[in-house]
Amino acid sequence: MPEQTAFPHRRVGLVEDHESVAIGVSVMLEDEPDLELVCIATTVSEMLAQNVALDLAILDLRLADGSSPKSNVEQLRSAGLETLIFTGAENPYLVRSAARAGVLGVVRKSEPTAVVVDAIRAAASGRQVVTTEWAAAIDGDPGLDEVGLSPRQLEVLELYASGEKADRVARLTGLAPQTVNDYLQRIRQKYAAVGRPAPTKTDLYKRAVEDGVLPIPERPTSGKKLTLTNNEIRQQ
Repeated sequence: MPEQTAFPHRRVGLVEDHESVAIGVSVMLEDEPDLELVCIATTVSEMLAQNVALDLAILDLRLADGSSPKSNVEQLRSAGLETLIFTGAENPYLVRSAARAGVLGVVRKSEPTAVVVDAIRAAASGRQVVTTEWAAAIDGDPGLDEVGLSPRQLEVLELYASGEKADRVARLTGLAPQTVNDYLQRIRQKYAAVGRPAPTKTDLYKRAVEDGVLPIPERPTSGKKLTLTNNEIRQQ
């Protein structure tokens, strides 16, 4: 056999809530001596709570806890972890949201194993993984201009657009009810200013989905969630 190039050893964590995908990633990496899957969790918080030293976090774009890709990436980066998105999703808005938060790249679950492994290896080394789909998601849809919402405005939008009433949003955020109403008025003004008006609550929900603040609604599936421990995954 031809001599293989030696790569530095990299430790990888996976945030994925479907058992079959977690097992698949484990199998993909088990014969890669330089890539070790050492941490598996169903949410970002769960993975960070394990306090394991990692070179890369592999993150599913959509998780069952309803968290947004942008907030997940920001949480990981705040902990000093670079992120590679591993997804079967086709929605460009969610990809744009994650990309704006600073991921190293996006790779589809439908890609051949060799492509996925190469992407993980590159990202674990700190290199960007540029794909056609990622570039198209970032550069496409020029009509969806940035509205420049502040972190507090995003928090209010996420709660209100998800169905909470203004007084409930006030209680959850610790803001005065009038302050919440002021935020909502300002959010609507910002959307209108970029040609994306949102005069109704339904419109705000649509804008929140478009910008990745809220996940795209999906019909429930009967798929099993991840229940295996890390040791059980290794024994597959």
